[in-house]
Amino acid sequence: MRLGASHLGHDGAISEPLMSHDNDRAMTTMPTAIFPAPDHDHAHCASAAIAHAEAQCAARAQRLTPMRRQVLEALLASHKPLGAYEIIEQLATKNRPAPITVYRALDFLRVNGLVHRIESRNAFVACVHDHGGNDLVVFLICERCGAVGEAPGGTAAEALKASARAAGFAPKSPLIEIAGICSHCRER
Repeated sequence: MRLGASHLGHDGAISEPLMSHDNDRAMTTMPTAIFPAPDHDHAHCASAAIAHAEAQCAARAQRLTPMRRQVLEALLASHKPLGAYEIIEQLATKNRPAPITVYRALDFLRVNGLVHRIESRNAFVACVHDHGGNDLVVFLICERCGAVGEAPGGTAAEALKASARAAGFAPKSPLIEIAGICSHCRER
C-alpha cells in the first residue's frame, strides 16, 4: 500500500487520499477542511491530535511529559497561533510555568513535528497533519479571525525544491506563510 498526495480544491477543502494498492485504478478520497467550520467538534479534533502526539512519541521512544502535553493542549484549544507568553497565561490557572519550561516544551514539540512556528507572528500552532520534516508547509493565516490553516504544498513544493537545488541551497525550514481572509470570515 502507498499513500497518495493531497490536493487543494477550489472550495478550500483538501482531498486526502486514503490508502491505495499500486494496482488499484481509482483512489478513494475524503475531503478535509483547511479551516475547520466554526461549529466543528473541537473536543474530538483536540483529542485526536493528542492521541496522534502520544503515538508519535511512543513510536520514537520519547515521552509526552505532562508539561509538553499541557503546552500542546493550550495550542489545540483554538486554531490560532499563540506566543510562549500567551501559552503561559493559559497554563497559569493551574500552576504558572517558567518561560524556559514552556520554551523547552515548544522546542520538543516543534522538533517532533507536533507544532509549527509561525515566523511572521512569532507564535506556534499545533500540527495535526502527518507529514515529513522536510515537506513544504503552506500556512494560510486569516487576518480577521487569526485562524491558521495548513495546506499541502503540492506542485509548488516540487518547483521550490528544484529551484533550491539548482541554486545549491539547502532549505532549513521549508514553509510559506500567506495572509488573507478565510472562507468563514468572507461569508460573514
